[in-house]
This record gives sequence, C-alpha cells and structure tokens, in this order.
Amino acid sequence: MSKTLSFKTYSAKPAEVERKWYVVDAEGQVLGRMASEIAQILRGKHKPQFTPHIDTGDFIVVTNAEKVALSGKKEDQKSYFSHSQYPGGVKFDRVKDLLKKKPERIIENAVWGMLPHNNLGRQLFRKLKVYAGNTHPHASQSPVELKVN
Repeated sequence: MSKTLSFKTYSAKPAEVERKWYVVDAEGQVLGRMASEIAQILRGKHKPQFTPHIDTGDFIVVTNAEKVALSGKKEDQKSYFSHSQYPGGVKFDRVKDLLKKKPERIIENAVWGMLPHNNLGRQLFRKLKVYAGNTHPHASQSPVELKVN
C-alpha cells in the first residue's frame, strides 16, 4: 500500500501579478527601518505568491523625504562615495548636504542597497517614487497610505 504524493511548487507568472500603489510619509521616520520595509514591499515578500526570480512587488510613493530622521550622528558623519572612473574623480556627498540639495537621493540610496543588485533589482527600483515635498503626481492611481515602523 504505497501512496505517491506529488506536491507542486507554485511559481508566479508576471502576467498574473496584481500591483497596488502605496504612499509612505517619511516625516519623522528612521531612514533604515523605513527603507527595509519599503524594500520588502517593492520585492513582493509580503504576498503569499512571492517568487524570488519574478517581480511580484507593488509601487511605493514616498513623500516628505526632506523630513526623514537619521539615528545617531549619521547626519553629520555619514557620506556617500562615488567615482567617475577618471583619475582624481572621487566624490564624497555628505548626508547633511544632500538633505538640502536632493533629499530624495538619501531614501533612494538606502532602498537600493537593500534590493538585489541585478536586472531584477533595477526593475524593482523603478517602482519607487520619492518626492521631497508633501505632494505627488500619482493621485490618479489612488494609492493606499502605508504605515511603517
């Protein structure tokens, strides 16, 4: 009396994925904790049909990027490194300066570091929309407010 059991592993297909829009207010949120939750939603890990090699995530709109909080002394000490690939082309951007010039870049850098660094990660990153102010042009998608932290 031997029964054979066969279990099928579900794999999501890109055409079957339903995407939602979420809006996150970054005012007073700690950068790292907020970015890790955003990265999970962009990746689709909150859904039961999560498949590692398929984009199953949702869209995220982040507002009030200039009011994000950093813990410790990061605002004074943290900096981002970039190189132009030319001799002497090293650039260091301090967080204090970026908060004044391009506050969106701080959240984008934090989320990008938590996504896969391959074609899938670049596809996921395109679904993140970050705005310095309180308004955004995605009201027609009727995004749902998402509480983080």
